[in-house]
Amino acid sequence: MTTDPHMLMTPLRSAAPGDSARAAAVVAEARRALAKYKDVRVAEADGFRQFLPNVMQPVYHFTSYKNGFQEAFRFDAAKPTSLLYRKNADGSFTLEGAMYTYRQNAPPDDLDKRIPLSIARWHEHVNWCVPSKGDAGRWTETEHGKPLFGPQSPIATREQCRAVNGDFHEFVLGWMVHANIFAGDDPREIWGTEHHHEH
Repeated sequence: MTTDPHMLMTPLRSAAPGDSARAAAVVAEARRALAKYKDVRVAEADGFRQFLPNVMQPVYHFTSYKNGFQEAFRFDAAKPTSLLYRKNADGSFTLEGAMYTYRQNAPPDDLDKRIPLSIARWHEHVNWCVPSKGDAGRWTETEHGKPLFGPQSPIATREQCRAVNGDFHEFVLGWMVHANIFAGDDPREIWGTEHHHEH
């Protein structure tokens, strides 16, 4: 398990028969359906909105809140909550994959039915201190060279967050999993945990 105070991860399960085939089917369907979003303008036209556009990130999330709402009730590889892009030096975006979500209190067996826990590790963002409503400009604040807010902040308790006039969130958004579907064909590259630390 990760020692990151802002991250909870599902333990890796032993493989069950059919797990690899189920995961591969998700990737195949996602690649087919999401290839059109290699042009970020198509994604934006379909309602995907960039999350925290002014905050530097290794991977940028373009989120469909409509899809995110529907993910609580169904799983559709073709309709992820977010698309994952890398930003290039010239300001353009390269599509790398998709992020799927599920409700915060979902039991592991329900996550496993969507994407096998022997292949992928779902994660939850926890213990975030964020700027108070109306203070979005504070996202860029730092202290001792580290961000004051969000997943890279050393602040991980309600008391510490209150001391900097932030809002504390024990859970952020519920369970999620990244699928780097355009990374190649190695399942470890597609579902690899190394990418989960990058928001």
